[in-house]
Amino acid sequence: MHFNLNNYNVPDNLLNGKVILITGAGQGIGRSAAIKFAELGATVILAGRNIEKLTKVYDEILVKGFSEALIFPLDLESASDNDYNAMAKGIEEQLGHLDGILHNASQFDNLSPLAIQSSEQFETMFKINVIAVFSMTKACLYLLKQSVDASIIFTSTSAAQTPKAYWGAHAISKAAADCMMRIWADELEMTPNVRINSIIPGALQSPQRKKSHPGEIHSELRTIESVLPLYCYLMGSDSRKVTGQIFNS
Repeated sequence: MHFNLNNYNVPDNLLNGKVILITGAGQGIGRSAAIKFAELGATVILAGRNIEKLTKVYDEILVKGFSEALIFPLDLESASDNDYNAMAKGIEEQLGHLDGILHNASQFDNLSPLAIQSSEQFETMFKINVIAVFSMTKACLYLLKQSVDASIIFTSTSAAQTPKAYWGAHAISKAAADCMMRIWADELEMTPNVRINSIIPGALQSPQRKKSHPGEIHSELRTIESVLPLYCYLMGSDSRKVTGQIFNS
């Protein structure tokens, strides 16, 4: 599904009072979305493994005068069900509710043929891009179901929908995550207050894009900010009843 970013004006108070958990919040789309969500009134939980990067985002939000963020250090490659359950419990005890998750953390190594990729590479890719997303969603689902209006967003990739040579384990794991998203959406059909969708952001000035396309002129690509209206739309109440969809920006 294509979303016309030019036709959506993000309301200033779109996310007032909401609590939103963001993985991969230390850089790229995760960082920009965290700051934007905070600007729109949300309390954001910054999850990631690089505490220094998360702290910088925390400071940016604080300096701008938005609601104070929380930092939750977490290594998605090694995290267990106990870690995710503890995260959900901590959110409940400290903030009382959870209204959204942006699954933005992603593992990407490099473009290479399947013939030289290893089982260890596949295992790491699936732990971060699929299993962590499943486990965190499952652990937090009881909180999201208590929300009046809850949204879960996956950040996907075009290679997951149109498989191409050399995208290997990354594309395969992202395709699996999108499949999981649709299954969650179907299973939550009787819980209309919880919706779940995927976004394919396309070519942006992001850290991952630099890794996957090092020969591009980075400054000529769209900025990350250009795709934020779509993330805001799907996280906010304007997208109620929209679920199980994959959006292209």
